[in-house]
Amino acid sequence: MASAPQQPQLPLFYNELAPLNSQDHGDFKVGTFEDASFLAETHAIPLTVDEFIDAQRNYPIVFTAGENPLPIALFGLNEGVNTFVGEDSKLLPDVYVPAYIRRYPFILAKLKPDTDDMSLCFDPTSGVVGKRDEGQALFDGEKKPTEYTNGVLEFCRKFEESGQRTRAFLEELKKLDILMDGEIAITRSDTPDKPFVYRGFQMVDENKLKELPADTLETLNKNGMIMLIHAHMFSMNLMKRLFERQSAMGKVPAPAANGAA
Repeated sequence: MASAPQQPQLPLFYNELAPLNSQDHGDFKVGTFEDASFLAETHAIPLTVDEFIDAQRNYPIVFTAGENPLPIALFGLNEGVNTFVGEDSKLLPDVYVPAYIRRYPFILAKLKPDTDDMSLCFDPTSGVVGKRDEGQALFDGEKKPTEYTNGVLEFCRKFEESGQRTRAFLEELKKLDILMDGEIAITRSDTPDKPFVYRGFQMVDENKLKELPADTLETLNKNGMIMLIHAHMFSMNLMKRLFERQSAMGKVPAPAANGAA
């Protein structure tokens, strides 16, 4: 039986990790989440570059602050606020659901820190994996992975591959030096002299992008990076709409005296 993976710091949503195996979980089934309460207080969801085109229709796409930025889709502008989860704790219909959410409660994880081998694990606290009457079986009568389990494994593998492409994309942005500290100021009619200012993220500097040499821009166009950059930049137009959604929910904090929210 595989030993439990090291869990010093778990990814967003995951409270525990258990390596999936036929000995311990041969009779386990997977149900469906009745609602999206597990992400109801999450305002930013990790995103991969393969999702930029779909995600930019619904969410602002920004990059985390720090030396190793990663893309995130904003579901809200303040900590603990998710404007895409309704009062019934369900995700709003007809919006793109990031792969990071669809992957949960499964994940590929290293069981030992000194190896690159990864195993399919799940969060036993999710409430949808266990001994249950209904759901998708994880193993068949011969204790072999079912078609469903193989599909989950393939999805997680593709997610990891997409993550590698995402990291490569961010490395190129850093080399081009076109990222800048982001700042968005939004005014509301009832407080026109006190804008709500949002910081703490990075975005592409449009001026630096325009100043890149023609051959560099041509390369970005050929390798598809310029399309991803534009998707990110277009998505920033949704910041005000997201603010309005949050304001309608009554979850916009009062602007500080210096204009920072």
